[in-house]
Parts: sequence; C-alpha cells; structure tokens
Amino acid sequence: MRFTQALTLSEVAELTGARMIGDPSFIVSGINEIHMVEAGDLTFVDHPKYYNKALNSDATTILINKEVECPQGKALLIHDKPFDAYVSLATHFRPFEKALAMVSPSAIIGEGTVIQPGAFIGNHVIIGSNCLIHANASIYDHTQIGNNVIIHSGAVLGADAYYFQRRPEGWKKLESCGKVVIEDNVEIGAATTVDKGVSGNTMISFGSKLDNHVQIGHDTFVGRHCLIGAHCAIAGVTRIEDDVILWARVSVNKDLVIGKKAVVLAMSGVDKSLEGGKTYWGVPADDPRKKWKEIAAVKMLPDLLRKLR
Repeated sequence: MRFTQALTLSEVAELTGARMIGDPSFIVSGINEIHMVEAGDLTFVDHPKYYNKALNSDATTILINKEVECPQGKALLIHDKPFDAYVSLATHFRPFEKALAMVSPSAIIGEGTVIQPGAFIGNHVIIGSNCLIHANASIYDHTQIGNNVIIHSGAVLGADAYYFQRRPEGWKKLESCGKVVIEDNVEIGAATTVDKGVSGNTMISFGSKLDNHVQIGHDTFVGRHCLIGAHCAIAGVTRIEDDVILWARVSVNKDLVIGKKAVVLAMSGVDKSLEGGKTYWGVPADDPRKKWKEIAAVKMLPDLLRKLR
C-alpha cells in the first residue's frame, strides 16, 4: 500500500513506538509484505530465519525485532513486536469505514454499468463502464473493476486476507490494507470469492473467466485470458500466468507459479510450481500418463502380493 503522502522515518517511528536507526528524514512511501516490496516500502520481519531475506529485499525500511547492521541505503525500525507495529500502520492508514448505504456515495461507477438490487458496493470502489453487477454480490471497499466486467450473484470481492500469527493467547490477525483489482472483460462466477492483498493487490487480469465457487487467496496474480473452473481453491501469493486453464476442483498451494498455457485437469492438487505449455493431473499434479501408469501399478499390487504368499 502506498501512502497518499510519503512519511519520514521519524514520523513512522513515532506512529509505531519503534526505535529508528538511520536518517530521521529518510523517506518511507508505503508498506508491503516481503513478497511484494519495492523501493520506498517498509516491510517487517520477526523471525531470524527471514532476517536476511528482509534486509536484502527491495524494501528500504525494515521493521525488525533485533538490532542488526543496517544495509547501505536503508533504514531500520527496532520494535519488540514488528507484526503488531505493522498492523498498527495498516489500520492507521486504511481504517475500517462503516457503510452508510448499499451503494456508497464515494463509489465511482462508469457509464452503462448496471447494479442489480441487493448488490453491495463499498466505500471508494471504482467500477468501469458497461459492467453488470448481479444481485447480492458484495464489492468491498477500495476494490477496482475495469470495463465490461460481469460479477454474478453471491460473489465477494475484497474480503480480508487469511493471514494469522500464532500467539500464546490465540491467533493474531494481520489486518489487510491491500485491494482487489479486476481488469477489463473479466467474468466472476456466482459465490466466487477474491480476497484482497495484505498490503498489495490481488489481480485478475484482462479477459479471464472464473466459474462458480472459486476461491482466490490474497496477493494472488491471475494472468490474461485464464479459465478457472468451479470449486478451484488457489492459496495466497500464487502467480498464474497468461492463458492457464485450471479445470474443476483444482487446489493450488501458496507461493507457486503456474506457467503460461499450462492446463491442470480436474481434481488435481498442485504442490509445486509448474512449467508452462504442459498438461498436468493428479495429486500431486504431474504428467497425466505418468499418473495413470502409477495407478495401474497400484492396481497390480494385490495380485503380486498373492503370488508372493
């Protein structure tokens, strides 16, 4: 999330109660999770396993729970609980706004767009021209929708990221301050859900079509002209490149890349990144001929065991 106006390191330190290492006038232009950071961003890290990744990332301000050597050209904020400090920034700059109408007065809706009765359009939503938003769809705050988009009944765009940290007292939520961005000519099926980014964007690109009951996790990128079948579940921070087809009930683990023009057949489970231009099937997803040979081999085991007795 980019701030509407850049802050100085000292201003962020004051907001979070952190101790700063670096020039007090050092510029912080936004906050982002480690997988989406850019120059000017602040990110957080609270586990030694990820210190080096955060310190060597594109982020230029690192919120951390241990005093370490500050990389050249960067700044540090030292805090006992970086996760909590990060959440405080998210809620400060993107606080919850109560809805006062089914279609917010702050929403911008393009010419020719139809909003069916019962649809909810939140605060600061932008919807382009010639869209159709069916009854009982819910478009959460700050969602951006392009032109010629169809959103079917019961779809939810912009629900919070499913992101929690374990604490002795229970689970601590990482509050979401990102968005959902839907490009032109996309169709979102009934009861499909697209979660917003933790601090970046969840993106559905030009011309992609999502069937009913699809789940798209936070910060996931879906490329151009993709087809995603019913009941697919795609975890957060996944990248699906252009022209990919996922048939019904495909499950995709987090932090993976599915290459351009890959096809994943129905009922498959994807547990690692897949090369583009190939067809996959099974759990875990692999070459379909290989998986059928494995199934055939398993079916032969009872006869083999009887012969060995």
